[in-house]
Amino acid sequence: MNENPPSASPSPRLAVDDVIVVDKKRVRTAIGGTVVGNFMEWFDFGIYGYLAVTLSAVFASNVPAPWNLLVTLLGFAISFLVRPFGGFVLGPLGDRIGRQKVLFLTMAMMAAATALIGILPTSAQIGLWAIVPLYLLKMVQGFSTGGEYAGATTYVSEFSPDRSRGFWSSFLDVGSYVGFAAGASAVALTTAITTNLSGPDAMTEYGWRIPFLLAIPLGIVAIYFRLRIPETPSFEQGHTAEIDADDPMSRQGLRGIVRHHWRSLLIAIALVAATNTAGYALTSYMPVYLETEVGVSNLTAAVATVPVLLVMSAALPFIGRLSDRIGRRPVYAIAAGSAIVLTVPAFLIMQIGEIWAVMIALFIVAIPVGFYVAIAASALPALFPTASRFGAMAVAYNIAVSLFGGTTPLFSQALIDWTGNTLMPAFYIMFFAALGLVAMLAMGETARRPLLGSMPTVETPAEAEAVVERQDDDPLIDTSTMPLELRRP
Repeated sequence: MNENPPSASPSPRLAVDDVIVVDKKRVRTAIGGTVVGNFMEWFDFGIYGYLAVTLSAVFASNVPAPWNLLVTLLGFAISFLVRPFGGFVLGPLGDRIGRQKVLFLTMAMMAAATALIGILPTSAQIGLWAIVPLYLLKMVQGFSTGGEYAGATTYVSEFSPDRSRGFWSSFLDVGSYVGFAAGASAVALTTAITTNLSGPDAMTEYGWRIPFLLAIPLGIVAIYFRLRIPETPSFEQGHTAEIDADDPMSRQGLRGIVRHHWRSLLIAIALVAATNTAGYALTSYMPVYLETEVGVSNLTAAVATVPVLLVMSAALPFIGRLSDRIGRRPVYAIAAGSAIVLTVPAFLIMQIGEIWAVMIALFIVAIPVGFYVAIAASALPALFPTASRFGAMAVAYNIAVSLFGGTTPLFSQALIDWTGNTLMPAFYIMFFAALGLVAMLAMGETARRPLLGSMPTVETPAEAEAVVERQDDDPLIDTSTMPLELRRP
């Protein structure tokens, strides 16, 4: 019986046909095609991170130490400073023309830029000018990745069933860290083979080019898979071409995103900063730290890091499934809390300098990183409505990564050079972990709920019927946020 008075507007009602049914096979295809892009992005990070010391000799041989290393790390930082511009352009574009089209574009740009680095002239050939085209290509990479992760997280979260979004979305970052491990492995194998064939100077003479040129076949494969992924059902169902500046649930430009979603943007920025200061310390900065501050070789640093990343990657789906059961907020609390407690002991153990100590320390650092990244692709996009999700994610993620994540190698090394304290990277990570805890407390729980502005997403027709039957009593179902045509109960 309808309890609303006759003059009252009826609440929107959910029908079985409204519920999005996405079977597991389709989810696997969609997520697999997205993961390859993140693999490529982090493959480049792995190459650049593990070749940073070598590249300082290749592109800044005329610059005295330690400035030559900082010049190379600045190239890494520049790519991240450009990311917000890519996000500001590509994010709203993804909300207007679709996720799949923009993800194809970002993949093509990224693969091309990585491959071109492998054919650049060196400072021995053209002097200090050699750093200019390197910086330009890193800027192209930064622009493309400004849309890549925001689009990929938006895509996998919209394609994942509500009750298992944490599990399925976690595979995106499995691709990320496996890609980084693959980049590190490529550097390690190239170093071992070329130095054995051509002597200790082989990597600075020509070997550094090989890992970058591997982006050509890898990029072709990744682009092929990107062409095959479909558009997300949530985008197709709720897409509107026009912007309504006064409706926070409608598609918004950059100004509207900030106006309507500033609180969620701040929460996301703090969580991304906490995640990426720890993540980039473990990945992109760790090779430099191990070589310059601990005194291990480039090959040893790669050998120690790769198994840690692979074990952590294997754990991400389990952590994602855990978040589906206990919620995203408790998992974020575990991540930030463990970062505050474990990071300093890990760096102290690392100072022992033996391979066993380095590996133990890296596994300890990987604990908070694993809990952070396992839920990023499911928790962060859920903060924003479907119509503006890509654009809002691009703004929040890229501002945080460019200011606090990608600059972690540069700031960490600069802090050590400034203070002489080799624990400064640990304190840097802990500071942002504390901010992440504050953001977690301000964040609403999103696990097992439909995405804001989307219909419920399930795996079977029977689940769709069950959702409709319980919509009046299920606290996880809020039809007022869904793009429903008004129906009378």
